[in-house]
Amino acid sequence: MDMRHGCRRATISALTACAAVAFYPHSSRAQTPPVSPAAAIDNPLGIPDLTQMAPPAADGKGMSASLRILVVMTVLMLAPSILIMMTSFTRIMIVLALLRQAIGTQQLPPGQVLVGLALIMTMLTMAPTWQKMKKDAVDPYLDGKMAQADALDRGSAPLRQFMFRQIEASGNEEGVYLFSEYVHGPLPAGARLEREKVGMAELTSAFVLSELKTSFVMGFKIYLPFLVIDMVIASILISMGMMMLPPVLISLPFKLMLFVLADGWGLVVGSLLHSFA
Repeated sequence: MDMRHGCRRATISALTACAAVAFYPHSSRAQTPPVSPAAAIDNPLGIPDLTQMAPPAADGKGMSASLRILVVMTVLMLAPSILIMMTSFTRIMIVLALLRQAIGTQQLPPGQVLVGLALIMTMLTMAPTWQKMKKDAVDPYLDGKMAQADALDRGSAPLRQFMFRQIEASGNEEGVYLFSEYVHGPLPAGARLEREKVGMAELTSAFVLSELKTSFVMGFKIYLPFLVIDMVIASILISMGMMMLPPVLISLPFKLMLFVLADGWGLVVGSLLHSFA
């Protein structure tokens, strides 16, 4: 009996509330608290308001700081392209990849190991160039002693010198003429192309072609001793009548033994480091 009386009382109170809302709608709206604009925004992840964290620049110092942030973000976005296209990384990575194929171990060393070794060697070979760029352009710009355009020109000068040295050392100057004539038109007969007239885009393209050619030549030289071992093992198996036995399966241990006894990794890494002018 007590439970029935309680349910009836709850039902009567609910009906009374609904009737009050139906007959007096304005009074019910007045009692509901207003919804703030922030609560009305659909933001379930709780993304912070960046305008409060980084307000617009109101003076010269704020504008300078904003420009520095823009430059840093642009460099970070272009860093992978700069690393691959304008440094020694391309030559080192291609030679190491060809070495792995020449040995015959398709997955050893792993790709992460080769990339890490190539990055370390790139840092070693590019350290003088990067230090000069930091000394001539980055530090004066961050100290406010140099404008942005001047810092860009002076910072790209050591990198241009590095790329020109590698192109001239490998004798691939025709790539520079190829891209420069495509952009600016053919040169007059007997005229020489000056470095100052070569744009960064033409120089970078010519540098990549030069690095590809140089790395493939080095890879061909690395391939030769392993190719000789494969041919010797194949001829021995054929003379013994073992036609169904793969020669690569037998030659792999011999190639590994020869490579380790000759200190192959040291020779290849040393050749790569000394190949840069």
